[in-house]
Amino acid sequence: MAAEVLAQGGASVTVYDAMPSAGRKFLMAGRGGLNLTHSEPLTEFLPRYREAMPHLRAAVEAFPPDALRDWSAGLGQLTFIGSSGRVFPKTFKASPLLRAWLRRLDAAGVQFAFRHRWTGWDEKRQLELQTPDGLRAVAARAAVLALGGASWPRLGSDGAWVDILAAKGVAISKLRSANSGFTVAWSDVFRDRFEGQPLKGVALTIGAHTVRGEAMITRSGIEGGAIYALSAELREAVLGIGKATLMIALRPDLGADALTKRLSGNRGKQSLANFLRKAAQLSPVGIGLMQEAAIASGRPLAAFSPAELADLVNAIPVQLTGVAPLDRAISTAGGISFDELDDHFMLRKLPGVFAAGEMLDWEAPTGGYLLQASFATGAAAGRGALAWLKR
Repeated sequence: MAAEVLAQGGASVTVYDAMPSAGRKFLMAGRGGLNLTHSEPLTEFLPRYREAMPHLRAAVEAFPPDALRDWSAGLGQLTFIGSSGRVFPKTFKASPLLRAWLRRLDAAGVQFAFRHRWTGWDEKRQLELQTPDGLRAVAARAAVLALGGASWPRLGSDGAWVDILAAKGVAISKLRSANSGFTVAWSDVFRDRFEGQPLKGVALTIGAHTVRGEAMITRSGIEGGAIYALSAELREAVLGIGKATLMIALRPDLGADALTKRLSGNRGKQSLANFLRKAAQLSPVGIGLMQEAAIASGRPLAAFSPAELADLVNAIPVQLTGVAPLDRAISTAGGISFDELDDHFMLRKLPGVFAAGEMLDWEAPTGGYLLQASFATGAAAGRGALAWLKR
């Protein structure tokens, strides 16, 4: 995006990419359907960036979701708004959009140099790039660094830039997993039976934060959209005290009194699991979670009174014991401190060097917010570099 803005402004632009081809992480983002952005108003959209909102506001307002949709349409990829408000290309894929984008960049004169890994600067302040033919030095009047975070490093964003910039005195917050799963010490019985099973229509809570949505049981823990939306709070708790207690409500729209009434009926010869499934419309995996909680409490679930069962249905404690590895996280928290950047996304300690995307210290939930901020900061860094060239 920075290259496009610069080329449109008349600059001569080369994109140096460590990988053998362009946009590998972009293609990965579209593997399950390319969620470009979200349709909600900016008054709701911008707070998704949490503490980073003041630093990202101007960039997103300058290139908002509607502009991103128009940009995609200009590349022949019309978009639609899904039932959740998320915005997707009608093809649902990343590859047609990427191909059209690369054709546009080529027509604008943008050059691409693949298998060129940036390793820093030489004594003449030239960019150093490791290539198949050895070390190459490139003199550039301006440089935009868009090197990603450190999730999915096999796609190119391995976080190696952290040490390079830190050596120049640039303050960088530690890179951490964002939009990641968490580990849970499930019992063998629960793990073997419910691995890969979804929890639908649940409410997840940690502290004062509650999210409605879906989650997925994994062999080692739990992940999914609602988990990702709480990942910052969950991660900080786990990293701070070694664990986090996630509360799961299986029937968040039913109050305790209504559930108690349903669960006070005569069970007859039904098993407890069948009774819970029919009386409270609970899924087998939800009942399994209740069994896990009962085991942890030291009491069999069958010993719970109807009122206790009702309370448990909407307050199942699940103890998270760890964060999924960074290389498997969807995105990265941490990065270059915004205090290190001026209003044009230029590094104050490195005049003429700009940074954008996941390199910066922000995070957001899935839902289109990640790509939107990456596009918007890329465009902002491109505008900043263009102004630097024209100063």
